[in-house]
Amino acid sequence: MSRFRNEVIHLQSHIRTLRLGAGALLVVALVMGGGWWSAPRDLTIHVPPDLRSGSTRKWWQVPPESVYAFTFYVFQQLNRWPTDGEKDYERNLFALSPYFTPSCQAFLKADFETRRNQGELRQRVRGVYEIPGRGYGDNPGARVRAVSDNDWVVTLDLSADEYYGAEQIKRALVRYAIKVARADVDPSRNPFGLVLDCYEGSPQRIEIPAAETPARGASALQGANP
Repeated sequence: MSRFRNEVIHLQSHIRTLRLGAGALLVVALVMGGGWWSAPRDLTIHVPPDLRSGSTRKWWQVPPESVYAFTFYVFQQLNRWPTDGEKDYERNLFALSPYFTPSCQAFLKADFETRRNQGELRQRVRGVYEIPGRGYGDNPGARVRAVSDNDWVVTLDLSADEYYGAEQIKRALVRYAIKVARADVDPSRNPFGLVLDCYEGSPQRIEIPAAETPARGASALQGANP
């Protein structure tokens, strides 16, 4: 009889141990579930465009090549007027608004109004592109200057071409110094987490040797505005 009593006691002890284990597993699952729920749903990691060599960096750091690529992409899209500058420029300002600071957005709107009132947009076709030999890879240190961990100044050497109908009316070789800031406030509309803060100083005309001059189309007139 005592043997059966001992067996019952042993089984009860085992069941109690299993209950404690199940309770501990439940607590661990709840803790892990809370951690999973509070974890960020999206994580932006900036990977250098050139992947020929490895790269190790902290995930929150933005490499200068990514800053340059972002700046050039947004600025090129802003200045792409495929049919009519009066409509295209305004549409670009609206479409790219998440990539500008509020002050830069106000500056560009004022620039749009000024150019439209002066007749510099109607039926204008415009595009900008890097001057060959003056991209990021040719002189990285001169293209991106870090002001702080969250602010940069990017130098773009671009050729700006404008057409009125089939006639090219402008080719301006211009150096733009553009301020860039980190503002990861709306990942759904701006997955880069970067914004342009417009110019650091006025755009400057540049002179380059004839051998480096971009050859695209016939000879062009130099316009008043870059």
